[in-house]
Amino acid sequence: MGTRTSPSLTLTAALLGFALIVLDASVVNVALPSIGAALGGGLSGLQWVVDAYTLSFAALMLSTGAFADRAGASRAYALGIAVFTLASAGCGLAPNLPVLIVARVVQGVAAAVVLPASLALVRQAYTEPGRRARAVAVWTSGGSAAVALGPVVGGAVTTVWDWRGIFFINVPLGLTALVLLVRAPRSQRRPAPLDIPGQVTAIVALTALAFAVIEGGTTGWVAGAVALVAAVAFVRLEARSAHPVVPLGLFRTRAVTVSVAAGAAVSVAFYGTVFLFSLFFQQVQHRSALAAGLMFLPMTGLIAVTNIAAGKLTSRRGPRLPMLVGQSLAAAGLLLLLYVDEDTPSMAVAALLIPLALGCALSVPPLTAAMMDAVSPSRAGLAAGILNSARQVAGGLGIAVFGSLVSGSFEAGLRQSLALGAGLLTATALATVGLRPSAAVT
Repeated sequence: MGTRTSPSLTLTAALLGFALIVLDASVVNVALPSIGAALGGGLSGLQWVVDAYTLSFAALMLSTGAFADRAGASRAYALGIAVFTLASAGCGLAPNLPVLIVARVVQGVAAAVVLPASLALVRQAYTEPGRRARAVAVWTSGGSAAVALGPVVGGAVTTVWDWRGIFFINVPLGLTALVLLVRAPRSQRRPAPLDIPGQVTAIVALTALAFAVIEGGTTGWVAGAVALVAAVAFVRLEARSAHPVVPLGLFRTRAVTVSVAAGAAVSVAFYGTVFLFSLFFQQVQHRSALAAGLMFLPMTGLIAVTNIAAGKLTSRRGPRLPMLVGQSLAAAGLLLLLYVDEDTPSMAVAALLIPLALGCALSVPPLTAAMMDAVSPSRAGLAAGILNSARQVAGGLGIAVFGSLVSGSFEAGLRQSLALGAGLLTATALATVGLRPSAAVT
């Protein structure tokens, strides 16, 4: 096969883009204090720096899989990477917080296009099932490595360079992905319906809800009302749409509902805790950004290994047992963190974060498998989009809620946040107890 159609080039391009968008979801956390010192905006402004990316990414992921099919995976991927690279430069050049937040929204929109298109590129490059499975495993491992490296890279770049550097490093990497893509085969366009009204109401509902939680006060109540109206409109539209972005009938199956709820609880616990302890290490314990990033390395470094072990356990025992063990371990990890205060040695805090990471990493592969087992093969892509979107939305809203709780007394808010996360995980673990194999939803 010639270099123009080399599967390895396609895999490299897809992997690089996927790693970039995953990295950008976590690399910013450690840089938040530096961003706040440079641009102001207080804690709510820092919450928006994270959530502007996460929520736009999550909300649009409901439709971008269909968009990638309509445009062709290679074209959609090229567009997504190009916009993501430009938006990253915009973040790095942002003169104030509002401009940074807008650029983060654009990054999130582009990331939502890149994710499904990158996986579609891998699937089309490898036609033989065995080679395709290995390629997808490499693609997935790249995302796990990016999650692990995010806090460390963010801390190192912020310390050695500046917070703007965490965005500028995306530019050469994005351009490299585009150069590699030039030599990859072009993708065929396929007809795929788009539910524009459903997508718009979902975006309005999620944005208004985040605004209500982060801003609070009278404005927050108004935003909450808007979120409620938009949510009701979304449900009504989806119930009537011939091609809804979220087919509500899927949730009549217990396995689908439990999987989505468990995925959401895991994301609230994991992303919310990383957000809080990024601030804790720097603002409470007065560590440098680099030191704060290194404190997360023990927990994030175990994620990929645990994901693999969880996948093997799921294949042997089914999803219920590893889901139950994972959620219970993560809940216990959050309860252990209740004893942390400003005098707790940083290395001890880093060690106490490990049970949470192990529990979350143990939970995700089986809950994903349970979701996939509960739907027909023709709806696998749709179900994966719904699950990943729900996880991203939950992570963004978790950061919003946790950030609001610590806006007064940090340590009191930290404990309230950890207790809330543990409660959510306990509730979904109890729901998992009754999980049984079910017929796939067609």
